[in-house]
Amino acid sequence: MTDRLARVPGWAWLAAIVGLSWLLRLWLVRGMAAPFVFVDEAIYTELARSLADTGSFAVRETAVSGYSILYPALLAPVYALFDNLVDAYAAAKATNAVVMSLAAIPSYLLARRVAGERLALLGAAIAVVVPSMAYTGTMTTESLFYPVALGFAFVLVRYLERPGWGWLAALVVALAVAFATRSQSLAFVPALATAPLLLALLRSRRSALRPFVPLYALGAAAAIGLVVLQAVRGRSLSDLLGAYSIVGEGGYDVDQVLRFWLWHVEELDLYVGIVPFAALLLALMVGRGLPGRLQEHVAATAVLVFWSTLAVGTFASRFASDRVQDRYLFFLAPLLVVIVLAWVELGAPRPRVPTLASAAVALALVLVFPYVRFIGEPAKSDSLGLIPLWTINEHLVAGRYWTTVAVVGAAVLALYLLVPARYAVAVPLVLLVLFAVLSRPVWSGPHGFVAAGIGALRQGNPGLARDWIDRAVPAGDEVAVLWTGRADRFTVNMNEFFNRRVGQVYYTDQPTPGGFGEIPVTRLTDGVRAGVFVDPDGKVVEVPYALLDGSVIPDGELVDRNETVGTALWSLTGPLSSRAEVTGLYPDTWSGPRVRWRLLRCEGGRLTATVHGDPSLVTQAQLLRAANRVDGAGVDTIARVPPTGERVSVPIRVKPSDGTCTVDYTVTPTANPSEVIPGSTDDRELGLHFDAFLWEPGR
Repeated sequence: MTDRLARVPGWAWLAAIVGLSWLLRLWLVRGMAAPFVFVDEAIYTELARSLADTGSFAVRETAVSGYSILYPALLAPVYALFDNLVDAYAAAKATNAVVMSLAAIPSYLLARRVAGERLALLGAAIAVVVPSMAYTGTMTTESLFYPVALGFAFVLVRYLERPGWGWLAALVVALAVAFATRSQSLAFVPALATAPLLLALLRSRRSALRPFVPLYALGAAAAIGLVVLQAVRGRSLSDLLGAYSIVGEGGYDVDQVLRFWLWHVEELDLYVGIVPFAALLLALMVGRGLPGRLQEHVAATAVLVFWSTLAVGTFASRFASDRVQDRYLFFLAPLLVVIVLAWVELGAPRPRVPTLASAAVALALVLVFPYVRFIGEPAKSDSLGLIPLWTINEHLVAGRYWTTVAVVGAAVLALYLLVPARYAVAVPLVLLVLFAVLSRPVWSGPHGFVAAGIGALRQGNPGLARDWIDRAVPAGDEVAVLWTGRADRFTVNMNEFFNRRVGQVYYTDQPTPGGFGEIPVTRLTDGVRAGVFVDPDGKVVEVPYALLDGSVIPDGELVDRNETVGTALWSLTGPLSSRAEVTGLYPDTWSGPRVRWRLLRCEGGRLTATVHGDPSLVTQAQLLRAANRVDGAGVDTIARVPPTGERVSVPIRVKPSDGTCTVDYTVTPTANPSEVIPGSTDDRELGLHFDAFLWEPGR
């Protein structure tokens, strides 16, 4: 049996690894109910749909540039094939599973240069069990960028090995493909420039730079050409980034950049399991004595680690200061693991001083990382290396993150330092098991992808079919969405994602977070058109259907409603309008002591307000009084709202006065956050969160 297995060619084992990875991911992504990385997932699905429908790149019918070209192109056939967006979502996840599993191939090729076939196959297997394989469940570029970036790294090391025109041309193509997949690949340009320098340093020969003269000549010519081109066009170099041009504008604080760069290095060290980072440091220290092929791999890996962490850290220092983003760095993990595999192939050499020094530095980096600052909600989509620690928050060693990391880190480093050379393969095997174990909380843990998708769906469209709008609206009719800021932003994102009928998005105060292509509208306040919405040109908004939150009641017929979140689908009998007017509420749904709800052209009915309190602000039960007064008489409803954050529905029958229905709400007690919550600068007098209003005419 052993002999038969030994005769199986390496390509067959590699194909099996890719196939098994795809089947496993295909099975897992079925549990992903909905997207949660907004607005990224919305943008890339919109781009794919636009490419499938019109052959151009647009989001909400607005032409865009600077986003990935290849990832929407990958998904476009899916959206051309499936009219139902729920089915298209499932097919897109299956496509992600195939493409991301292909990362095993460049990982194998990279490892095969410096290690035997069995170790290379182990490297391929490790590449498809890293926790970030969870991105197969999201409509983001990670699925495609992972194999593309590893493919670029392979071409780079081959060019360093044989710096001729053939591999230089392949390198240019690989760079173009990487850039077309993600703009982050601009960081590969300085990596290209510095890799030969580091290789020459490792080899201690200046002459080693001579074969790379064509690379530098081509790079200089390309740089001059871009500067001239943009000057002729009257544009800055940052405009080449399209939608991401803002990254190249403005200034950066050097101290902040260096701080975030170091934090990203530290978190990458944690993500890969410490040992691969220690192996890289050791290889850099003893570089002169390494085989040529390993020197080339180390040079490529080191420059990619440096420039990628610097680029991502620089971006985060200004645009994402609440997170470290290993989603942009995890492609480096297989490159670092290959160094461990090469170490095993060489007989696990451990020169005492360099080995101990590299291990100490690798461990120290993860011990000084500020875990408390970055473990939280943003980690769900961007910092997968932190999710396992967040998951065991109640079971930390000595109740601290760093002590837990210290214990586990010391254990894996002890294996690396003490395992006999003939059993050194145990080190990458442990890394394989470690990545597999850590993948579980990232995927299915309480803070993992599956829970995040379910949570986003519950926030945006709980209880109804995901394509409920498409089912209710005839083909060819468009549904406009009006965003007032009073409902959860996912009520827009989720319904737009799964329903083709959903079209233009309008807003009254601010666009949805991260949204663009949205149109501001203003509500007229007097005259025969009172309550009607007009666009910036003063044109009345005419649409056949509208998706509205509970604070907006138009002239029309209710088609369907999500009573949990208060969104309603209306068939309009006139322009987009709101007969309802709410005063006393802030944009974040907080109320003051009093709230008034009014409805024009009203014949009576029942109004239900859904509210909840905040125990961090008021620790006792609050009373909500709802009153409807007509000719000095009327109805009062009093509800008790517990200090637990639990939602309470408060119904009241409403009668009109001169064609207008009015309900006045009074909240007691209220509180000032700046006086109650330590460190708060919020000086408002706040009462309750008004989550939704549900109006039922004639009831």
